[in-house]
Amino acid sequence: MATSIAYNFNPALGELVLYSYNLIGVRNTAVLQEHMQSARMAANMMLSRWANQGVNLWAVDLITTPLVQGTSTYPVDANTVVILDAYIETVNGSGQPIDRLILPISRTEYASYPNKEQQGFSTTYWFDRLLSPSVTLWPVPDGTTTSFKYYRVRQLQDANLQNGQQVEIPYLWMEAFAYGLAQRLATIWAPDKMMMLKPLADEAYSIAAAQNVETAQQYISPIISGYFR
Repeated sequence: MATSIAYNFNPALGELVLYSYNLIGVRNTAVLQEHMQSARMAANMMLSRWANQGVNLWAVDLITTPLVQGTSTYPVDANTVVILDAYIETVNGSGQPIDRLILPISRTEYASYPNKEQQGFSTTYWFDRLLSPSVTLWPVPDGTTTSFKYYRVRQLQDANLQNGQQVEIPYLWMEAFAYGLAQRLATIWAPDKMMMLKPLADEAYSIAAAQNVETAQQYISPIISGYFR
């Protein structure tokens, strides 16, 4: 059996837009500049919604922030959607880095701490999700730690039509993108097809999202130590 022996299918945004228009009955020769302008906006709106709906594993990276003794608050890139796991790195006597997981707290819990300037080994962090976000550690780093590291979900890169740019999504999400974009474009250019496309778009998203998970075992157990004191 002859096959392509290739794994390079990654169409540009322009190709995906044309296919999405085909799904709503708009042929390539009928696509105008205003159609493409609508498609660019719709594509980026959809990527924004995907960031809100869950953790996009392909957009997770590790950030390292050097710590300064006596400094509790550090800037976070504005393209950070959410912090997943965080830990503090220190160095033992032999120079080997040692990591210790720290936990998130809410604004209310941080506000309840009576001494916010207390120094020590940081055990918690508060992620302040402003337009210019920041993270605040407590206790305040005392100079024994070297860096604050965290895995975060970042914003997906902008979808642009210029120069054949591709969309920052993996192969497994191509269909979900095309059907989702078609549904959004149908609300503008083919309202009669919107309800037909919605279940197809929802199904394609659900299938892709079901694969967008880490295949690791999870254990849930009750805390029962209090019964045996």
